[in-house]
Amino acid sequence: MAVQVRPEEVSNVLKKQIESFEKETDISDVGTVLMVGDGIARVYGLSNAMAGELLEFPNNVMGMVLNLEEDNVGCVLFGSDTLVKEGDEVKRTGRIVEVPVGDGLLGRVVDPLGNPLDGKGPIRYEKTMPVERKALGVVYRQPVKEPLQTGLKAIDAMIPIGRGQRELIIGDRQTGKTAIAVDTIINQKGQNVHCIYVAIGQKASTVAKVVKTLEEYGAMEYTTVVAATASEPAPLQYLAPYSGCAMGEYYRDNGMHALVIYDDLTKHAWAYRQMSLLLRRPPGREAYPGDVFYLHSRLLERAAKL
Repeated sequence: MAVQVRPEEVSNVLKKQIESFEKETDISDVGTVLMVGDGIARVYGLSNAMAGELLEFPNNVMGMVLNLEEDNVGCVLFGSDTLVKEGDEVKRTGRIVEVPVGDGLLGRVVDPLGNPLDGKGPIRYEKTMPVERKALGVVYRQPVKEPLQTGLKAIDAMIPIGRGQRELIIGDRQTGKTAIAVDTIINQKGQNVHCIYVAIGQKASTVAKVVKTLEEYGAMEYTTVVAATASEPAPLQYLAPYSGCAMGEYYRDNGMHALVIYDDLTKHAWAYRQMSLLLRRPPGREAYPGDVFYLHSRLLERAAKL
């Protein structure tokens, strides 16, 4: 049985196909991985990449540009370097690292990128903030005039801490530095102070013990724990205090009070030293890079009373 083909039907079908055709073009700046290992990667072909920019590697691994060199960029990986191999394609994102902020993080344990670590489901948030921000100028700062009670009579009587102040807790191992910080968090109950405890390079068991203590005293209701344990890659340990600071700045900028604890910044400097040596930056005293002081000054100067 012969099927009769009508030319007008064919032309109508072709016309509809042509009219509904949409040309989609996806233009992205891509590069190629030259070498990868120990939490860092060198990428060729991203001549327009910016310092601090977020890069997208295969297998949902993200990276951040730290070194801008003549023929390649050196970046650190926020994930396992075993998932990235030589020759992989790398995409620019055109944005810097941001973390979720707000009340949805209270009572939660998260990593420096804002991903939950406590098994309580996804984080509910409405806003993100960049982890790196310029510190406020002198004009916007108020004098330190309100006390922040630690609950330890010796400190509150002899060397009281004020809101908007930075305070260094220094001492040998196992002398109770973390205990002072945890006691201070517990003492903020009912004081309308939001607390962020940033654990950098600590043992996972130590972080779990701190979280358990805070839960026992009902302090997790107003506390967020940002954990980059010793088993995490150095880039995540490097990012942790900046993430915690951004979470605290959200409360400060919205007329509330925040207490941010970095435990501890020695291990943060170690992580930065490791990354810098792997990226072939010139070492200085004790193999620390020359900008190790700026590393902490730009973090601590972000604390202020508005």
